[in-house]
Amino acid sequence: MEKKLTSRKENYSQWYNELVVRADLAENSSVRGCMVIKPYGYSIWEKIQSSLDKMFKDTGHVNAYFPLFIPKSFFNKEASHVEGFAKECAVVTHYRLKTDDDGQIEVDPAAKLEEELIVRPTSETIIWNTYKNWIKSYRDLPVLCNQWANVVRWEMRTRLFLRTTEFLWQEGHTAHATKEEAIEETIRMINVYAEFARDFLAIPVVIGTKSESERFAGAEETYCIEALMQDGKSLQAGTSHFLAQNFAKAFDVKFMTRDNKEEYVWATSWGVSTRLVGALIMAHSDDRGLILPPKLAPIQVVIIPIYNNKEQLSEISQRVNELCDKLKKMNISVKYDDRDSYRPGFKFADYELKGVPIRLAIGKRDYDNNTWELVRRDTMEKKIVNNDLIIKKIEKLLVEIQDNIYKKAEKFRNSNTTKVDTYDDFKEVLNKRQGFIEAHYDGTVETEMLIKNETKATIRCIPIEPISEEGKCIITGKPSKFRVLFAKAY
Repeated sequence: MEKKLTSRKENYSQWYNELVVRADLAENSSVRGCMVIKPYGYSIWEKIQSSLDKMFKDTGHVNAYFPLFIPKSFFNKEASHVEGFAKECAVVTHYRLKTDDDGQIEVDPAAKLEEELIVRPTSETIIWNTYKNWIKSYRDLPVLCNQWANVVRWEMRTRLFLRTTEFLWQEGHTAHATKEEAIEETIRMINVYAEFARDFLAIPVVIGTKSESERFAGAEETYCIEALMQDGKSLQAGTSHFLAQNFAKAFDVKFMTRDNKEEYVWATSWGVSTRLVGALIMAHSDDRGLILPPKLAPIQVVIIPIYNNKEQLSEISQRVNELCDKLKKMNISVKYDDRDSYRPGFKFADYELKGVPIRLAIGKRDYDNNTWELVRRDTMEKKIVNNDLIIKKIEKLLVEIQDNIYKKAEKFRNSNTTKVDTYDDFKEVLNKRQGFIEAHYDGTVETEMLIKNETKATIRCIPIEPISEEGKCIITGKPSKFRVLFAKAY
């Protein structure tokens, strides 16, 4: 029998790593720092992708695709941007291999590129170089593009889904005629992410702006959503950046206004990544395994037969197949696991590990009594349900489970958010239980860095609509008009 997962209380980090592997989500690859996303894990990403893609298109965006390779010279055009990513870039220097005298493959020194290519860490530079060809007049605006892609950021310490050298994401890049339109777009998209987190991931988030030191390289303002994981650490679940005219000026992207004046366009960018799968795991799961919100579960209902012979299986399968057909017509994903190579007890534990929201079991007695045994994964509550009521019960329960998972996460977040007025109290909270800390600070990078260096806690966000509250900085005692959100973070 397979060993139980390490408990969250015993070792949260080990629990997470074991769960990702044991639930068949992902595994480390032979390429250092990169992961293989296994079919079950990728199917969760596909659910995230399709749901978000619809939300993007509902807000007027279209998908495009831009090159993986970016000429090094493009990065030189926006100084703050390249400075922010320089240490994470993978560089292509040659374009050909050759066989040496011993039959070994080596890089052909004669095939050195005239200009090195950067494997994209993000696409602002290549996209804005392209937009220069697309945008000439106010009639060409706005440009509302998104791309689903992979990126590479060379990481020294990696963790499946949370931080890997290569990961999957989407990145929106938009161009606008006015500053006001660009800011409106930036805020619109962070709200789309917050809505997705609430309605699909079942994760409550705080919307805010980043401090100057945490802001995206090349942005004038970065909006973010921050979520609290079960170990009390914060996870940045999405960002949206107001880029002002920085990239338009760097790449000379101008347009003719209605008044026949030439002006630089205004820009935004925004994105989320496969890190959301990590958020899903850490926000909801327990020591039995995954707990997936039904809207993102690859399998919403699993049915397991219990039988003694082929005749019983044949009889049971007829009823199961009828139910499966009806559920599929309702767009409810269902799996009938009638494999005879695994016992029912193994299957029960396996689907608990994989976080399937609803499990049905049916044996000879259930068949004769016209009933099903139903277990919901979020509470492990077991019920006997009449066959005539099973479809309505499943339909209702999927909604109820989604809502319950969110409320549980919201209760955890609220009970682990603490207001402090002194630095001693600040450090005490971090030492005892972590979580979100609401505190006053004087708005300076110096104070922010002092807190970060001494406690490893950072300003996760400045709430987008801060409640006005006069106070004093917990470090300097200088006046502060509102609290900001601190936490240790992934």
